[in-house]
Amino acid sequence: MITKIIALTLYVAILFIIGIVASRRIKSMSDFYVGGKNIGYWAVAFSARATGESGWLLLTVTGMGALVGFSAYWVVIGEVLGVAVSWLIMAKRFKRKTDEYNSITVPDYLVSRFKAKTNWLRGIAATVLSVFVVIFVSSQIDATGTAFESMLGTNYFAGALIGFFIVLIYIFIGGFVAVVWSDLFQGLLMFIGLVILPIVAWFTMDFDGTVTQNLNQIDPDLTNIWGGDDVLLNTFTIIGFAMIGLGFLGSPQVYVRFMSVKNEKEINKGSWVAIIFTLLTDAAAVSIGVLARIYFTDGGQDPEGILGTGGEDVLMLMTSEFLPLTIAAIYIAIVLSAIMSTVDSLLVIASSAITRDFYQKIFRPNIDRKKLVRVSRNVTLTMAFIALGIALIMEFVSPDRELFWVIIFGWSGIAATFCPVIILSLFWKGYSEKGAIASMISGFLCVPLFKFVIQEIEGVGIYFEKMDVLFPSFVIAMIVGFIFSKIYPPESAVIEEQTLNK
Repeated sequence: MITKIIALTLYVAILFIIGIVASRRIKSMSDFYVGGKNIGYWAVAFSARATGESGWLLLTVTGMGALVGFSAYWVVIGEVLGVAVSWLIMAKRFKRKTDEYNSITVPDYLVSRFKAKTNWLRGIAATVLSVFVVIFVSSQIDATGTAFESMLGTNYFAGALIGFFIVLIYIFIGGFVAVVWSDLFQGLLMFIGLVILPIVAWFTMDFDGTVTQNLNQIDPDLTNIWGGDDVLLNTFTIIGFAMIGLGFLGSPQVYVRFMSVKNEKEINKGSWVAIIFTLLTDAAAVSIGVLARIYFTDGGQDPEGILGTGGEDVLMLMTSEFLPLTIAAIYIAIVLSAIMSTVDSLLVIASSAITRDFYQKIFRPNIDRKKLVRVSRNVTLTMAFIALGIALIMEFVSPDRELFWVIIFGWSGIAATFCPVIILSLFWKGYSEKGAIASMISGFLCVPLFKFVIQEIEGVGIYFEKMDVLFPSFVIAMIVGFIFSKIYPPESAVIEEQTLNK
């Protein structure tokens, strides 16, 4: 226990040092929210990936590998494709546009892109972003409590509070710069920790035959990349796994990194860092789970209980079993890195939505910059405590909830609301402001609709449960945006059509 506490203390000390150093660079709103648009590709790539993965990669993707076996690799395929399309096709175009508009938030970009004459677009974007960011942050705080409980044996509530205050302090001090620099450090920890563990386990485990043979002895479905025998149900499950990668095609917490990078050349360099990071870490996470299922299963039984916990204890069990205590202690910091790298980014995003897009742009356009930075910190603090409250309430109300689906719900809400809008705004000139508003509202509403209504319908609900909410919500938001843009085209398109008809 002492070794684990020492490792955690060193980790926290490094984060605080990063926050203090970063605070010296905070002189304006742009510095606080996008690092003055002067961040290098290594920091941006690792920050974007650490933020995009969150605690679900270490706590739940490892568990998915143990629960479903080879079919969990569809998550890897989906995420790698999503990251590749985002960095290789969308990032430079988005960077170019946001620099042209001098945007420092995603709502900033949308207002400039559509030449919005009212505050409806900015207000809706900021509101939706704030709601789902708070939900997502609360799920990460929840993951922090779970991690402390399983890896240190502390009380859930104590762990959630400790992790919460650690991340809050260095964000409050250093803003976006602290977030990116800490994400670089935390991303490196995640990368090294995830890649090393399955290699060590593979050479340490003493089992007869191949991985496939051992999984077949436990359950033949574990080696079926398509899942079990129900073809239709398996198809929906695979779509759900693979389409998680859609969230990388415009989610604000990821795309604000493209705003912050120095120039487009840095994006070219960072793209391969991000793609390789995703491929290796995601594949390693699933492999850890697969190896854990073999190791901890005895004659078809699960003596360590990894299946009964939804697989959330897989990483802890594997590190305790195959690594020396000193190195295993570092994995506590690695798990917290995955969680905190997402919490810090989301809090800054939520703060920017309230401060920049509500307070400054709508109510106080002439506010002094120094005062605005102070307001930003206060808003960050408030949003953080709201998320903390939700996380603690979830533990009281539903102590047996599955962490994976809570995290995915928040991730899907942000992605379904913003990704279709970002894609269409970058690649379709005929996309209008009303189309964008319709996309955001429909994407926002479809996530709870599919989660709490469609999935409960007898007969068909099970299929949508397996597919989950992101893919259908994403598709509907794209279609609605297209239809509304055709009905209410942008003014430039209307003027051009009237000119041609004369």
